[in-house]
Amino acid sequence: MNEFSWIFLAALFLMTATELWLSMRQGKHVQAHRDKVPKAFEDQISLSAHQKAADYTVAKGRFGRKENIYGVIILLAWTFGGGLALLSNAWDGLGLSSMLTGVLFLLSFIVIGSLLDLPFSYYRTFVLEDKFGFNRNTPALFFSDFIKQTLLTLIMGALLIGVALWMMQSTGELWWLYLWAAWIGFALFMMWAYPAFIAPLFNKFTPLDDAALQQRVENLLARCGFKSQGIFVMDGSRRSGHGNAYFTGLGSNKRIVFFDTLLNTLNEDQIEAVLAHELGHFRRKHVVKNMVVMAVISLIGLALLGWASNQTWFYEGLGVSQQSNAMALALFMLVIPVFMFFLHPLMTSLSRKYEYEADAYAASVSSADDLIAALVALYKENASTLTPDPLVSAVYDSHPPAAMRIAHLQMNSA
Repeated sequence: MNEFSWIFLAALFLMTATELWLSMRQGKHVQAHRDKVPKAFEDQISLSAHQKAADYTVAKGRFGRKENIYGVIILLAWTFGGGLALLSNAWDGLGLSSMLTGVLFLLSFIVIGSLLDLPFSYYRTFVLEDKFGFNRNTPALFFSDFIKQTLLTLIMGALLIGVALWMMQSTGELWWLYLWAAWIGFALFMMWAYPAFIAPLFNKFTPLDDAALQQRVENLLARCGFKSQGIFVMDGSRRSGHGNAYFTGLGSNKRIVFFDTLLNTLNEDQIEAVLAHELGHFRRKHVVKNMVVMAVISLIGLALLGWASNQTWFYEGLGVSQQSNAMALALFMLVIPVFMFFLHPLMTSLSRKYEYEADAYAASVSSADDLIAALVALYKENASTLTPDPLVSAVYDSHPPAAMRIAHLQMNSA
C-alpha cells in the first residue's frame, strides 16, 4: 500500500457510495410519486402504465445496487486480491515471447471479465426484463450472442492489443500519442464498418417495405440534406419489447434504422418526427462534437497512462509487483472508470444540450406535436419513469426528463 493506493480506494469508495445513495434516492422519489400520474400526462398515460414504469425503475435500481457491489468486489479481487498477478504468472510460466504473453494475458483478462458479468446479464434479461414483459430473448439466442461477441472481442482485441504493445515497446516515450492516433483511426473505421459488417451478425436488417412511409422518410431526408445507403428495419423484437430508431455509419455506409417494435408503436407522423430528431443530431454536428470530446478525453487518459506506466508506485499502489506494458494496460482499464465517474454530470449536461437542440431541429422540419406524441408513446411503451429524481437524472440521464423535454417542445410549437 502506498499513497496512490489510498487515493484510488478513496475514489472507489466515493464513487460506490455516491452510486448507491443516488440509486436509493431515485427509488424513494419514484415510489413517492407512484400513485399519481403527473398532470402534464394525465390524458395520455394511465395510472397502471405509470405504476408499471415506477415498479420497473425501482426494480432496476435494486438490481443495479447489487451489480455495483459485485463490480467493486471483482475490481478489488483483480487488484489487491492478486487476480491480475495470478493470471500474469500463469501466462509467464509458459515461456512464450513477451509480446505473445502480453496479448494472451490481456485477452484472457477481458474474456474472464465477460464471464464474470454473464450471470448478471442473464438475470437482467430472463428475470428482470421478463418480469415486466420486455424480454423476447431465448437462452439459445442469448448464448449465441455471447459467443459471437466473445469471438469478435478475441479477433479485434488481438489486433488492437498487439498494436498497442508493439507501440509501447518500439516507438519511444511518445508511444501513447501514436497509440491515440491508432485508436482514433480504429474508431472511425468501426463507425464505417459496423452497420454493414458487424450489426448484421446479431440482427436482421431488411429494407423498409412500407411505400407510403418510405416516401415520407425520403422527403424528410431531402429536406434535411441527408444521404444514406438505405432505410432499414431491424428485428429488435427478437430480443426485446423496447423500441428505438437511429442512424449509424460513416461516409457511404450511413443507414437509417427503425426497430420493428417502434414501427408497431407509432403512426407515420410520429415516426417522421422521431427520425427528424435523430437527423437533428446529424445536422447540428453532435456526432462530430462527441467524437472530438471523446478524442480529447482519450488523449489525456493515454498521456496519463504513458506517464504512470513508468512509475513503480502505479503498479504497487494497485497491489501488483510485476511491471509490464500489458499489466499497465490492464490496470488502466480497471482504474479509469472509477475516476471517469466524476465526469458524469458534465457529460450528461452536454448530452442534454444536444437533445434539446435535436428536438428544436425536429420541430422546425417536422411537427413538435407529433414528436411530443411519439415521446409519450415511447415513454409508455418502454416503461420509462415520468418522475425521476432531479439530482439523479442530472447525474445519469443523457436525455432530459419527459416533462422538461416536452415543455421545451411546446415552446417551439407555440
